[in-house]
Amino acid sequence: MTIKIEMLRCFATVAQTGNLAEAAERLGRTQSAISMTLKQLEAHLGKRLFESDRKNRLTPLGEHVFELAQAQLRQFDFTVHAIETSASSPEGVIRVASIPSMARSVFPRTIQTLTAQYPGLRVELRDADSQQVTDALLRGQADIGIVSGAPRLNGIRQTELFSDRFGLICARDHPLARQEHRPTLAEVTSQGFLGNNLYTIIEDDAVRKAVEGARVTVPNTLSLIAMIRSGLWVTILPSSVVDFLPDELLFRRIEGLSARRQVSMLMREKTMFPELAEAFWDEVKALDWEGRERAVEASG
Repeated sequence: MTIKIEMLRCFATVAQTGNLAEAAERLGRTQSAISMTLKQLEAHLGKRLFESDRKNRLTPLGEHVFELAQAQLRQFDFTVHAIETSASSPEGVIRVASIPSMARSVFPRTIQTLTAQYPGLRVELRDADSQQVTDALLRGQADIGIVSGAPRLNGIRQTELFSDRFGLICARDHPLARQEHRPTLAEVTSQGFLGNNLYTIIEDDAVRKAVEGARVTVPNTLSLIAMIRSGLWVTILPSSVVDFLPDELLFRRIEGLSARRQVSMLMREKTMFPELAEAFWDEVKALDWEGRERAVEASG
């Protein structure tokens, strides 16, 4: 017997719900059909996937199979969606994944230009952190990516767009915002400091040592900003995040901190619609990145 995708979907749904009845309702099948499918899967593997017939607890093998099944189902569903989207798009699809801070500066004008040039074009955008962007490119789930850093990846073209300085992000009424002199790194990391994923690309050992002591880490940028808005927390981020900061937050330079973040654009060498990917690439590269770099350099 060959394990089929619907067999994995059946197992994963039962594992998620913890019972046959709800799984059967979600899948539009009878409980007996669901039970039979699970028995076939367990018979093929030669081991149980659930601790009991109640199906509310997985065996160690079941937990491992569940993790693998979820990954396979996500990839399968994504592939089906991509096929259907491509078939319904007269001029094709371009899929873009980007760090959130680039959305305001890159997407509006670029996409307006491309959709005017290709009236039948469909564009899919998603916000993600840099690791998620590169993963999406390597898995074929995105054509273009914009990331922090300058990764060199096999089968991926890369170009550097601009760089910006790391500094303090805090509420306007925070003591570090009101003091006359630029805050020091020691002052920043002692004032309810929040860790995040971006400072890991800072190569300065002194900075890394200072920020690794953060007791609270918030990887998601939007969640991070929400915490800082309370006025109780601060963090270190690149200056270009001011593009989407709420008015009650600000960016300040940190005394003695010269570390910068490089922003790069990546593109898969093999895409479904290479003409569209090249057009997006050219439009983004043509933006005034030198002007942007000067503007963010002057901030804070």
